[in-house]
Amino acid sequence: MSTSTVTAAPPVYRVTGRRVVRSEWSKFWSLRSSWITLGVAVLFLVAIGSVAAALYTPDGPLGGKDADSGAALTLALAGTNLAALAVGALGVLMSAGEYSTGMVRSTFAAVPGRLPVLWAKCAVYGPIAFVAATLGALVSFLVGSAALHGEPIALSLGDAGVLRCLLGAGLYLGLVGMYGVTVGLLVRSTAGGIAILAGVVLVLPGLTGLLPSSLGDTVSRYLPSNAGQSVMTLHASSDSLVGPGAGFAALLVWAVLLLAGAALRLRRSDV
Repeated sequence: MSTSTVTAAPPVYRVTGRRVVRSEWSKFWSLRSSWITLGVAVLFLVAIGSVAAALYTPDGPLGGKDADSGAALTLALAGTNLAALAVGALGVLMSAGEYSTGMVRSTFAAVPGRLPVLWAKCAVYGPIAFVAATLGALVSFLVGSAALHGEPIALSLGDAGVLRCLLGAGLYLGLVGMYGVTVGLLVRSTAGGIAILAGVVLVLPGLTGLLPSSLGDTVSRYLPSNAGQSVMTLHASSDSLVGPGAGFAALLVWAVLLLAGAALRLRRSDV
């Protein structure tokens, strides 16, 4: 009597959006640089905002009888630009970093369609950056409120527009994180992507002053940094800012344009 051995066929796994997202989630949290850089971004928000509130004086630039009613929020969110650099740099690392290590070949071998990788990276990192930034903004505001207790500019969470501004800061930084992911996929260079992001956030708004006044003012209002400032400002009294709704729409338009560019680059270029 003979026996035969039946070898079971290996299971076949399909590439699904959920599995790609889980893969990107695992890659994000398995790298020490991810949570360290994210922690640095939150530290910028909390530390700079807290110090700014602690150093507030009534006769300072945000004090006096003509002080803006949103000055407490301005102080609490004083570290937003530096936090944006850290959040955006981490987004660049998530995408361009795979090109520098060669891991991108394994990624696209597992997901030949390529575009699901882009959607998954943004779907993972955008919400993570939003939650971390919103919590950082909240902590910064609460610490600043304690330091400003009794001052004319002091605000509480229950005051009109405060929560909207704190959520706006989180949304802005979450979208900046997505910008970083798309810029990294566009240039495929970590150093180049971070340099471009820093230029757009910090340098480009100042360069609009070289344009004719009417054109420069219009362009400046819809740049990511000023649009972000609009969604986290209690009262957009500055001529360089638009309303929070228009600012948020501008941030979404930038996101769509960068996503479209990154998608086109992925589909048409070799790894």
